[in-house]
Amino acid sequence: MKSPLIAVFEKKVFANVKKHPEFRSGDTIRVHYKIQEGADSAKFRIQLYEGVVTRFKKGTANSTFTVRKISAGGIGVERVFPLFSSMVDKVEVLAQGEVRRSRLYYLRDLSGKSARIRSRYVAGSAAE
Repeated sequence: MKSPLIAVFEKKVFANVKKHPEFRSGDTIRVHYKIQEGADSAKFRIQLYEGVVTRFKKGTANSTFTVRKISAGGIGVERVFPLFSSMVDKVEVLAQGEVRRSRLYYLRDLSGKSARIRSRYVAGSAAE
């Protein structure tokens, strides 16, 4: 249970934070995140990470989401992103998936066609 002082502080701090689109487990998203070019350099570049959201941990300061992608050679790679990090530049929702649970850890054991997720009907989308 949070103290009221912490709740007021988080509400004040996170009022000015960038708003990302709503997404949940099963959605395919593209995360634009900043990477520092060198160890001592002040240069940043934006790298894309595209995959399926396997976990979305809600909260205020400690909100995170895990994205799983299939890398070269068919190797699955998972990465955890803090939702309110300044390093996460933008989040794009590419497709919304229809799943029946909030943690999709079973996708780790699947590959190929069995790892597909059905898409969910979205009202107002271009696919009407």
